Formats: sequence, structure tokens, C-alpha cells
Amino acid sequence: MTQTIDREAPARSPQARVDAWLARFEAALAARDVEAAAGLFAVDSFWRDLVAFTWNIKTVEGREGVADLLSACLDDTDPSGFRTTETPTEADGVTEAWLEFETATGRGKGHLRLTDEGAWTFLTSLRELKGFEEPQRERRPKGVRHGVVRGRRSWAEERELEKAELGYERQPYVVVIGGGQGGIALGARLRQLGVPALVLDRHERPGDQWRKRYQSLCLHDPVWYDHLPYLPFPENWPVFAPKDKIADWLEMYTRVMDVPYWTRSEVKSASYDEDTAQWTVTVDRAGETVVLTPKQLVFATGMSGKPNIPSFPGMDVFEGEQHHSSQHPGPDAYAGKKAVVIGSNNSAHDICAALWEHGADVTMVQRSSTHVVKSDSLMEIGLGDLYSERAVANGITTDKADMVFASLPYRIMHQFQIPVYEQIKQRDADFYERLEKAGFLHDWGDDGSGLFMKYLRRGSGYYIDVGASELVAGGDIKLVRGQVDHLARDAVVLSDGTELKADLVVYATGYGSMNGWVADIAGQEMADRVGKCWGLGSGTTKDPGPWEGEQRNMWKPTQQPGLWFHGGNLHQSRHYSLYLALQLKARYEGIPTPVYGLQEVHHLS
Repeated sequence: MTQTIDREAPARSPQARVDAWLARFEAALAARDVEAAAGLFAVDSFWRDLVAFTWNIKTVEGREGVADLLSACLDDTDPSGFRTTETPTEADGVTEAWLEFETATGRGKGHLRLTDEGAWTFLTSLRELKGFEEPQRERRPKGVRHGVVRGRRSWAEERELEKAELGYERQPYVVVIGGGQGGIALGARLRQLGVPALVLDRHERPGDQWRKRYQSLCLHDPVWYDHLPYLPFPENWPVFAPKDKIADWLEMYTRVMDVPYWTRSEVKSASYDEDTAQWTVTVDRAGETVVLTPKQLVFATGMSGKPNIPSFPGMDVFEGEQHHSSQHPGPDAYAGKKAVVIGSNNSAHDICAALWEHGADVTMVQRSSTHVVKSDSLMEIGLGDLYSERAVANGITTDKADMVFASLPYRIMHQFQIPVYEQIKQRDADFYERLEKAGFLHDWGDDGSGLFMKYLRRGSGYYIDVGASELVAGGDIKLVRGQVDHLARDAVVLSDGTELKADLVVYATGYGSMNGWVADIAGQEMADRVGKCWGLGSGTTKDPGPWEGEQRNMWKPTQQPGLWFHGGNLHQSRHYSLYLALQLKARYEGIPTPVYGLQEVHHLS
């Protein structure tokens, strides 16, 4: 029985090598020869599946992992038609190929990295469901019904009727809690797939999640990284969009994409009936109590949970103003005031810089080390090959860039990131020397892999420098390192006795896990049932093991039937909303969705 790729007669071209591997792989799958199929993978190998085989987001490792996945999923998936979509390439002994294939229920895309030993990395992703394709291009709706029709309703009248009925006469199949970029992107996906869904948000207008934040807030990721599904930003859109521009775009997008969206709607409670497999969701909609009964409930509250508001002794006696960074109104009212910002990550730097610009006396309290990377360096070295005008010119579409990212298993992703940050470290050596000379405690991540791995592992501990670091290095923003002991009437007092006089204290202390929202709305027992969101189990700082291989609970089934989490940055909201929407669509249409490798709960919060 074949165990590995035939090394005695290697194919002469990358295309021939890939074609030979795919033919043998597909033949083994058709024969249900799991051992032969697994033998086509290298000993140290990774198969990442996005819903296509597993109805999950799951990575398996090595031949044993491949064999286990296929043993569980092969009969139901019945894959076929593996073929390349462009000419494979080869570099440094690795052949790379873009693929497409079919399963019993859908069509997929994939990526293969092939070495002499076999498949090193293999990505499979479900892209559409057979018989339920999105109405795009040749399938686009006509938009008008030609002919003479008595009692015809206009498009606007149809939309108003839908708005009036959905949630009252007709129940949504999916309720999405949270109407920021994540909820809006998912709502647009579900709309295109014909899944009755309703996005709920407590603000007055779509985009208020950005509109109401501090004045200087802007995207730190470049525009090419941040497109929404279906409707990319125009070509004259700023590289780093200001918050109000993003807010207006989200509001426009919600209207243009016909996302069913309730504003001024706060979810008060949610409970799940195991017998009916149905949720009861109580909503305060602008003072009216509405009860919704969806089958699926999605928390789209970002990548984070509730604000982490510390409990320092003396907070009740402090006579100045104090608030969490999420509630910071902006710098206008604090000219000439003494401001102390607790924290040293993105929000802390942004708020400190804006306060300094408006004439405040600003002190940053750094409690632990922070990774800083200059925006220009991150764009050029870290993201430029995939998300930039250069990438676009080289034929790297947003979808292809997303797939390249997805094709790198998290287990080895840090190996690709370390050289990036080594290059940045050399390029900006003078910058880091000045920053550290000012007393700033800097790190490159536990293994030198920098910002992106910190983001994936813990969602914190970094700052993309757009100017504030120069103020820290120059002493314009005062820097103090230490722990807060208590607050006095007019000061923040550190554990070494240092007193920092303050009229304003901003707690830039981050956020908890998303399942904190579940605890508030559906109870602590349910929050514990699904466990912590985010993180990989890498065993690095703030990302405790065991290794889980994928983001905890994100975009995939959880231990609570009918409960899902969706969020992340704009890139993740765009990309992973597709896979979440397809999972929800399959359930809506009654397509069997046997889940392989349902995530176990190792951490409650």
C-alpha cells in the first residue's frame, strides 16, 4: 500500500508534481483508503480545514491527524475534482499550488505546499453550497418584475414591509448581537445567502461603535487589509481611515447591502430550550419589549468582551474624572489638566497623544512590557506583500491574500513572522534605542514573533506607532513604570509610593473574554459551558495551554448548540464571516452538518 510520494521518479515540473499528488490523493479518497491518503502527507504536516470537510474550523497535524479526520469525515464529504486553478510555483524546495474541489454539499478552494516528503501544509475551505449559491454575476437578481402586475409593490415598499414584519410576524432564523463591523459583515453574508437574520445594536445609528469613540481614533491597519465583503473601499479611500469616516461607511454599507438591522435595541436576556432547539431573546427596542425566538444566536461583539475596569482602592475618593478608555470622550475638555493614563498599548498611546496635542499634561503608566512597531515598517515589511498597492499590482486580490494568511497553520506561523520582525528590528534600531532609553519597557513577543502573533494569542500587548512613541521617547508624554497601589483624592499612587497628580484618570486596561457578554445575557453557567474566546493555547504570556490549534470558539460551533461567536479585526470579520454564514445557511436548509473535532473547554474566562 502506498505510504509516501514516489521519490524514485519525481515529477519534472511543479505542475506535474502537483497533478501527480492530487491524482493519487483523490484516488485514495475515492477508494476510501485512509491510510494511503494520509501517507501522502509529510511526517510533520498540517491540514487546515475551514468547514469543507469538518463543518468546523479545525487543524490536524501529521499523518495520524489526517487519518483521524478522514476516517470521521470522508464518507459524508465525498470529495472529488481536485484541480489547480493556476500554474504552481516552486521555491526553496517547496511547491505551492492553488486548488479547487467539490464535496457532496459544496464547492471549495484550497492551497497546497508540497515537499519531497509529501504535503507539508494543506488548506481546504468551503466557498459555496450546491443549490444555494449566492445571487452574484450571472445569477444576480433582475431587480424588477417586467409586465403588468396588479397591486405591485415597489422595492421600497417591499423593504418597509419586511422591516415591519421581521421580528414580529416573522421570526429570524439568526439573531446577531452586536452591529459593528463584525455583525454588519455577517448580516450582509446571511442576506446574500437568503437566511432570515436580524442584527441588533444598542446605538442610535450603525457606525456609532466608531463614531462615539475618542476623537483621534483611526484604523491602524491599511485600507487593503480592511475591505468589507462584496463592497471594497473605493480606490481613493485613505490608507488609514479616521473613525468618523469608517462610521459613515458602515452606516452606508448597512443600507446598501440591505442588512436587517435594529438600532436602539439592547438584549436583556437569552435562554435556550433544549427540547425545541430554540432561543428566547428578550430585547428592549427603544423602550418596547420584543421577544425573538431564533434557532441560532451569534455574539458579534468584537474580539473582546466587556471592558476590564480595575478595582483600585481609593477610586471612590478620587475627586477628578475617571473612566475606561472605551468611554473616553476625546481630549477637548482636558487642556491644561493633568491626565494619567493607566496602560501602554494601542488605546493608551492614542489617548495620550491626543491629550498632549490639546495641551494636557500627560503621564502614561506602563505596568508591563509592550511591543511597538512603526506603522510604516509594518506596512512595508509585514503586510506589503499581501495587502498594499504593490500586492494589487502583482495580482494579489483581497481574497487571495486572505487565503495565503489562512494557509499558514498557527502552529508554525510564528516561524514566518520572526524574520519579519528581525528585519524591522534592524531597520528601526535607532527608534527602539531612543524608546528604551526613555525607560519604555519593550518586547518582541515571547519568541520574537512580534505583533501579529501577540494579536492572535492574546489580543493585547502591542502598539502600532503612528506618532505617540516619538512623544514618549522625547519625554513629551511622561512615562512611569510600576503598579497602581491606590488612588488618593487628587492623585494616582504607585506601589513604590510615587504620587502622580491627576485631574483625569483613563483606564486603558483592555477587555475580557467575549463569553463575559454571554454571562450577562444568558447566565454564567452558559458562559462556562462555552468557555473562553480567543487565543490559541500557545503557552505564551496570557495564552495558556493546552495547544488548541485554532482561535478558541471563533466562527465555529461551540459546546452550546446554536451559540456562535464572530469578531476580530476587519480582515477577520470579512474572511471568516463567509464560513460562519455557510455553517448557518446549511443548518437553515436542513443540510446535515456533522461536526468533527468540537472544541473542548479548557479555560472558563
